[in-house]
Order: sequence, then structure tokens, then C-alpha cells
Amino acid sequence: MMTKTNLQQKTIAFIGSGSMAEAIFSGLLRHELVKPANVLGTVKTSADKQERLKKQYGIQVKTDNKEAVKAADVVVLAVKPKDAEAVIQSFAEELTKDKLVISVLAGISLNNLEAFAGKEVPVVRSMPNTSAHVGASTTAICAGSYATDEDLDLAESLFQVVGSVHTISEEDIDSFTAIAGSGPAYFYYFLEAMEQMAAEAGFPPEEAKNIIAHTIEGAAYRYLDSDKKPHELYQEVLSPNGVTEAAFTHLEKHRVQKHFLEAMKEASRRSGSIGD
Repeated sequence: MMTKTNLQQKTIAFIGSGSMAEAIFSGLLRHELVKPANVLGTVKTSADKQERLKKQYGIQVKTDNKEAVKAADVVVLAVKPKDAEAVIQSFAEELTKDKLVISVLAGISLNNLEAFAGKEVPVVRSMPNTSAHVGASTTAICAGSYATDEDLDLAESLFQVVGSVHTISEEDIDSFTAIAGSGPAYFYYFLEAMEQMAAEAGFPPEEAKNIIAHTIEGAAYRYLDSDKKPHELYQEVLSPNGVTEAAFTHLEKHRVQKHFLEAMKEASRRSGSIGD
């Protein structure tokens, strides 16, 4: 595992300073794993954002990706997937075998990332999720052809500041993306229906939010603490001709679980086709 001292010796450039990049570098700074002066974030156009990042975090803010990469030991690629090739090629001449590239881009394979660089560069592909903003992401990482165990350790250290980290093979990352990368959105989708039910029942919004959040939190803790399968856990709540059974009868009639599974498979397929 990469130690605090070793991380503090690294200069880390975030190419793109959107919400995910900000979640990661704010976590690094909050845990004092890097010094603000050793963090560079690139912002192309917004002067207001440049000033906010400087003032809020004390980091270096650059408008030139190439300049940021040249100064860095670690490059975190956090741009839009459609821009990956052009962005990487714009600073490729600054990449070396000693400069680790960590991608947080959905759907862009290690082969493509290495091809865009055009040289033997250590690359780690990752898939965090938006719960990184509260230090609760579930992140997958996988190593490219030229990445070492030390490179993986460094990537793991970066992502541990925003949650849990799982090292997987790249062949599993599309499924992981569908389950965990998109996962928070599924819960928000169902939470929206629960909020609507609470509103129709007359619960004040803040009270409804607490009721729903603690219900979900309790179910998550129960799931983690138990050896039982999800089917067994929800069967505990079902009573013949009971309240929950009435809900499940409706859900099963409309094959909600089957359609939800198909939705996740569609997400996985889309993850695999983005870089095509």
C-alpha cells in the first residue's frame, strides 16, 4: 500500500476538474495525503471556477493540459469520454514510463488509452461512482499492460480517500459499471417514488427524507451483516395477505425485477460500446 509519505512526494495533475475530479482531490487534501501545492487541476474556460478552486483548496490551476502533465508524477484523466483521444494526444509527448495515468472515464478501454498515448505508458483504468462526494464510492481499478503493482497500489490509495476499492480484471468492468457505477442512480430513482408516496401522505419533506434515508441505510446494514440472500431478507418482511405482500404482488405482476435486470444489462452493453 502506498504510504502517506510516498503520496506526499507525488505531484498529481487532474486533467479536467469536474465533480469527480474535485471529489477525489478534495478527499486527498482532507486526509492530508498530498499538499495543495502538489495538486494541479486544469480548467479550460471558466475564470470563476479557476478562482474558486484556488481559493477553496489552494491547488495550482492550469489552463494548459500539457503544462500540467509535464509537472506531474500522476495524471488523473477526468474529461468526457468522447474527448479522451484528442486530450491524451495533446499531451502525449510529456508522458513517460515513470508517469502513471489513471483514467476515470466510462467505456474507454485500456487498449484504447494506451493507443491514444502512442507509447509504453503505465495506465490504470478506474470506475468510481458519485458517492465519492461523501467518501462512500465503490470504485473498481484494473491495470494496463505497463502498469506495475506499485502503480495499482498508488491508484488504490487515491481512491480509498473516497470509499472502497476493488481490483478487478478489465473484462468485468462493464458489468461493474452497470452495477456500481450506475448503482446510485437506480436507488435515487426508487427514492423518488418513495418521496412521492411520502408527499402524498402529507409528510414534511425533511421528515420524509430522514425516514427514507434511514430505511435504506438500515436495509444496507442488514444486508452487509447477514449471510442471507436478498430473497431471504425480503421474505422476512412478507406475511400472507400482508401489507408488503400486496406491494410485491403488484411488482411481480409487472415483472419489475426482470425489467430492472434487463436495464442493468443494457447499461453494461452501453459501457462496452462507448469507446467503439
